[in-house]
Amino acid sequence: MARLRVFSGGGELLNLLAQQGFLEVRRRGRHVVMQKKTPDGTTTVVIPDHPEIRIGTLLSIIRQSRLARGLFEG
Repeated sequence: MARLRVFSGGGELLNLLAQQGFLEVRRRGRHVVMQKKTPDGTTTVVIPDHPEIRIGTLLSIIRQSRLARGLFEG
């Protein structure tokens, strides 16, 4: 298993999720809410707009988004 990349919240991570079909729903303070419609319902992910996303936060975002971990490895 490869190591996870270091992401900035406002740029790289939002772009990666947008490429996977997530749309920005709203921004409030330093957090961005993104959603993706699926046949099973709606998947919602909250992304902190910080200079660097902590590893625990990134793992939580990966779980919430239901995307493959390989997309986040570098």
